[in-house]
Amino acid sequence: MTRTSPARMVLYVISALVLVYLILPVLIIAPISFSSARFLTFPPPSFSLRWYQQYFANPAWMQATRVTLTVAFFTVLIATPCGVAAAYAISQSKLRIIHMALLLPLVVPIIITAVGIFFVYAKVGLVATMPGLVLANVMLGLPYVVISVLAGLQSFDPAQEMVARSLGMNRLRSFFAVTLPQIKSSVVAGGIFAFISAMDETIVALFISGGQYQPLTKRMFTALRDEIDPTIAAISTLMTVASFMLVLLASTRGKRGG
Repeated sequence: MTRTSPARMVLYVISALVLVYLILPVLIIAPISFSSARFLTFPPPSFSLRWYQQYFANPAWMQATRVTLTVAFFTVLIATPCGVAAAYAISQSKLRIIHMALLLPLVVPIIITAVGIFFVYAKVGLVATMPGLVLANVMLGLPYVVISVLAGLQSFDPAQEMVARSLGMNRLRSFFAVTLPQIKSSVVAGGIFAFISAMDETIVALFISGGQYQPLTKRMFTALRDEIDPTIAAISTLMTVASFMLVLLASTRGKRGG
């Protein structure tokens, strides 16, 4: 019978405390979303689905939901092929400067990025437009696709593509016939993370969205400022569940790809 060392026990305890710390907000918000009280109250005095019903029956919330899903969909549609092409170019050329430039949205503080995007959009007339929201989220989601696809390419043997090219295929055809099928799990995972990034983005949306083109995150922020009610908790719970399921799907795809 093996005994657990004290150091390992301390590691387990610290890991458990970190997990509880990360999950605690969800454990509080989820019950509040089912509260029958008029305001955010924890623990809820009784349970009800009224705030979920209010969310689905409210035209403003539904409009914001459509904007969010539309932006996320087009972000994936644009960022995924661009990220795959960029990752493939990086893996072939080994140009670290390109890699670093594509990862800048993850390094630069998001508030600085948001201010920069706003001033550029103000010059070209993209503030409070759907194309503006999509392009901004493509820029923010692109690094996730690049990182995921690069990880897939590192486990792929490039000699297989070279063999296909030696048999008469050009580079583009050999990529689609040989390389892409073997890294498709990484591509799918990158697209999923780009979708989640677009769905959850708040800071940039606060600067550049407006009018009928306001995503859920901005409308939630406005609702918190004007009037706090458990509808926001219901939306937060739904978004958390959706993000969790997407991350689980990306993780599953990644394991299958591995």
